[in-house]
Amino acid sequence: MVEVFVVAFWVGLAFNAAPGAVFGESLRRGMRGGFRPAFAVQVGSLAGDAVWAVLGLAGVGALFTVPALRVPLTVGGCLLLCWLGVAGLRDAFSAPRGAAPGAGQVAAAETRPLVSAVAVGAGMSLGNPWNVVYWSGAAGAVGAVLGRHADVAGLATFFTGFMASSLVWCFVSAGFVALLRRAVPPPAVRVLEGVCGLALIALAVVLAARLVTGP
Repeated sequence: MVEVFVVAFWVGLAFNAAPGAVFGESLRRGMRGGFRPAFAVQVGSLAGDAVWAVLGLAGVGALFTVPALRVPLTVGGCLLLCWLGVAGLRDAFSAPRGAAPGAGQVAAAETRPLVSAVAVGAGMSLGNPWNVVYWSGAAGAVGAVLGRHADVAGLATFFTGFMASSLVWCFVSAGFVALLRRAVPPPAVRVLEGVCGLALIALAVVLAARLVTGP
């Protein structure tokens, strides 16, 4: 079981380290808000990954490759990426808010963006067709890795290792964004926000094109 956990841990790192929309959104929000919003996006994405992992390991994820389910899921993901991309471009041309909120508004002002970031991260993960394809074929591959341990306990161990590495990546990714935010000047922050916005829109176009042309 230790070997299964280690394999799952490395699989999780490889899965999460691949650059994509989630990191782009973490970078965009982290450039303006620091570690916490970047981490919130990562945690939200982790929650979405957990849903796909459970469905995939249970053999149910393949249902979401059916066009009747995959098409609206992909369309929703494309619209979300476009919305986030436009928000990134808007932020790139707007100055950071300088006025501090009143004492009674501090908690709400800090909580709302974090809740929004978690929801966005989850939406990006759940609406990403790559996750659907990945976990639809994961059950067989995991079974081959587990071998004689391919039972509920083995699958639970694999899931735990994958989620543990994903949580570690949340801290690593958000920490990197926070350090980058401190290292670059304000004009570069705006440039990065704009680049992230354009990248998210480009990813939405790519997903839409794949949906039209087929797998």
